[in-house]
Amino acid sequence: MDALVKNLLEMQTKEKIQKPNCQTRAGRALLAFYLQTKFKQIINHDKKSDKQLILNIKPDFLDNFTNRLINRPQDRILIALNGQSASGKSTICKQIQKCINELNLPVTILTADNYFKDISLLIKKFGSFDLLRDSGYDIDSPDNFDLDLLKNDILSLQKGQNILSPEYLVNGTGISKPNSIQYLSKKIIIVEGVCSLYRDLADIFDIKIYIDLDEDERKKRFLNRAQSRNQDQNNALKHWDYICEAGKKYVMPKKDLCDIIINGECDLKYFTHMVEYINLVTNNFYE
Repeated sequence: MDALVKNLLEMQTKEKIQKPNCQTRAGRALLAFYLQTKFKQIINHDKKSDKQLILNIKPDFLDNFTNRLINRPQDRILIALNGQSASGKSTICKQIQKCINELNLPVTILTADNYFKDISLLIKKFGSFDLLRDSGYDIDSPDNFDLDLLKNDILSLQKGQNILSPEYLVNGTGISKPNSIQYLSKKIIIVEGVCSLYRDLADIFDIKIYIDLDEDERKKRFLNRAQSRNQDQNNALKHWDYICEAGKKYVMPKKDLCDIIINGECDLKYFTHMVEYINLVTNNFYE
């Protein structure tokens, strides 16, 4: 375990506080102040680590977020996880899912890529997904995602309602199956995918996170992934060129909207220990 995180965990286990009465505004304000103090502690310790996870955080983020906790305590916490292809979104979400399973965390991870619209008829017309892409069809355009449905589903989860999302099949057929995947409305909702901040979706999130990774490393990851799936190398390079251009057009501009920028090369063990500490902080109370 990273020495800094170990120190944080040891400090925290000795610092249990009486749980504030969150039914009152004063109690929520006390809880918000406590959490803000602890999150500042996390940020300061992370800066000293050689495995630094947080590359940047907006100066007003903690104030804005804790004010939201005070004023809208009944709503689920909505987190957008954004970043270009092969930046590490899926890897980090898999690690979060492990933490969810091991620590029984009240977290739901919604995959926004499933809101890609059905393009099966277009693929049949052109002969294959790759031929459709080579025709100039802009696959990652916001127009090709059902953003209205995605927004409605996120807002339903925020209000405590379970949903059935579509499922987009990633087998080259372009088929989208409606009402296929159940998501439960838990305390924290993470929405992961390149389209998670398209159009006005950014306005509904409490925390917006961007995973940053340089292009050379992303390309290496992308091509390794293509090879593991037995994809043709030339075709993989064509698709890489496309997603690079699409990423610059549609995803990179969202970086400035994000509250937190994290390192796409983060050490997963260190990341897990940070999640463990955050979990301890948010549950370290006695009645």
